This record gives sequence, structure tokens and C-alpha cells, in this order.
Amino acid sequence: MSDLSHFDPNSVGNPSNNIFGLPFSEEDARLVILPIPWEVTVSYGAGTSRAAEHVYKASKQVDIFDTDGHQGWKQGFFMKPVDKRILLKSDYLRKEAELYIDYISKGDDIQKNKFMCKSLKEINEGSLFLNEWVYDQTRELLNQGKLVGILGGDHSTPIGFMKALAEKHGDFGILQIDAHCDLRKSYEYFTYSHASIMYNALQEIPAIHKLVQVGVRDYCEEEWDLICNSNHRVVTYFDKAIKERQFEGERWKEIVTEIIEHLPEKVYLSFDIDGLDRKFCPNTGTPVPGGLEMEEVLYLVKKISESGRKLIGFDLVEISIGQTDWDANVGARILWRLCNLLVNNQ
Repeated sequence: MSDLSHFDPNSVGNPSNNIFGLPFSEEDARLVILPIPWEVTVSYGAGTSRAAEHVYKASKQVDIFDTDGHQGWKQGFFMKPVDKRILLKSDYLRKEAELYIDYISKGDDIQKNKFMCKSLKEINEGSLFLNEWVYDQTRELLNQGKLVGILGGDHSTPIGFMKALAEKHGDFGILQIDAHCDLRKSYEYFTYSHASIMYNALQEIPAIHKLVQVGVRDYCEEEWDLICNSNHRVVTYFDKAIKERQFEGERWKEIVTEIIEHLPEKVYLSFDIDGLDRKFCPNTGTPVPGGLEMEEVLYLVKKISESGRKLIGFDLVEISIGQTDWDANVGARILWRLCNLLVNNQ
């Protein structure tokens, strides 16, 4: 175990230490954060592949005191280094994807263009490689008894982690915070698109018994039909409906209680930052007006823990970097709170 006798939690974050300025090694840490520098299939704004580096830097400015945290940090948080091979592969395939997306946006038939067919094949193969890499990385950590959180990257990144969790925990449910349903089938012909993560998870991981979505405000008819015909496997709390209930006098506490009743004993949190109001994440890749307050989401997660349910892991994705580090600053603070909530839940 790390010796904390000389560590001052009230002092400035030590740049020589790991995330949040904490003096833990990967071996000593109870919770390990895996950064995934990947944004190949993003369909609007880019920048999330480098989010982890910026969040890591911003984390040194976070005061490590959390009234909900109960000093959970003393169990140890550690972020693995960004794998430059994954980042370089993402950069290369992203350039191909940009050309491809521009081509199909004009209504052109990809079957008539051999170069575009080759690009699509390489992108889908690259995404499959990424999924297997994430699965291997997270399975190894889980087998070591670690708690694991993923820091994206775009929202296509966590499916390998979900598969590793299914092997370890069996049946579980997903709480998805998001502006989008992400239930599109092979969006833009990308099998593992950021817009298809939940569709793919439901298709490929039978252990996911329930998907509860909160904050959704941008979706297509195909996704609506899937939700309506899911036999309640997917339950969606649309942002508009949440707001209307609040306008008519319902409290967030009452809505949260109802949301939690849909969740099974074990819960995985998938947190796309665009589920929040854009003031928190102005540079996120696919922003949509409306959204949740940060404290509304964290209150929901806290109440899941208080309900006796077990949190088994989380991802925090779609943080993008603009002219300032505001998005990274917010991302670092959300990550801090999630880490504390996860370790204390155990």
C-alpha cells in the first residue's frame, strides 16, 4: 500500500504524482482509469481523442475533498498512460473517415468507389481491433480485483469493457446519461459507430438485461421504434418529458426514485457528457440544446448507491477540447466524483 503519511491532501497537486495529484501506483490503487484516445467515427465535432491528456492535467487543480466521498480516494485512484499506438491509429483512421463521411453526405454510392469501400473496411476493422484491445485491458484489470473506469474518447469505446464486466458479474443494467439514444444500427455503415454503442451492446451482450436512458433529446424514428418494441428492456427518460414533469410540480427526487426502480441489482454507468447542459461541455462533439445539470446526474448516481444496488464500473466519454480547458476542467471534476462514488459503493 502507498504510504500517505507524508501526503498533504490540502496542498497543491503534485505534478510528479498521478491523476488528481495522488501518490498511488497502479499496483496500489483500488480503482484504475483506462484512457481510450479514440474518435474514428465521430460524425460532427472532433477533439475527444485527446481529452484524457487534458483531463489528467486539469485534475491536478481539483481539491480532493468531497462531502459524498468519505475519503474514498485513500483507497487509491490511478490513471494508466495514454497508449500512443491507439492514438496514432485513431488519427490515421479519422482522416479516412472524414473523407468517407464527406463522400456519403453528398448521396454518392460507396459501391461505385473502390477507395471508399477500402476505407470503410479499414475503419470497421480498426474499430473491431479497438474493442478487442479494450476488452483485454479491462479484463486483466478486473481479474486483478481492480475497479475500472473508462475515460474516452468517443462513445463507441466501452463495448469491450461491457463484455469484460458481463464475464465477471453476469447480468447487469446500464444507466446511460446522454443527449442521444445511440441505438442506430451501423450508422453511416460504421458497424461500431459512436451512435450505435447501445444497439451493439444490446445485440452482443445478453447479460445486459436493462438499459435506462436519461436526458435524451435527439433521436431518430428507428431508435424510437426499437425502444417501443424492446419489451421494456430499454426505458428512456427523454429530456422533454423530464422537464414537463418538473414544470408541473414533480421534484427531481421523485423522478430519480422512479428511474432507479427500473435498474437491476448491478449497474454500469455510461456517461456521455453531452447529456449535460452545454454550458458544462461547450466543445462536445454533438451538442444538443437542453440537458441535465451536473449535480442532478451525481445525485442520481448517489441515490443508486443508497438504494443498495452495486455499481460495477463507468465510462465518461465525448469530452472534447476547444480554445480553453473548460471542458477538461468540468470533466476532471465529474471524474473525481464518479471515482469516489464507485469506491464507496463497494
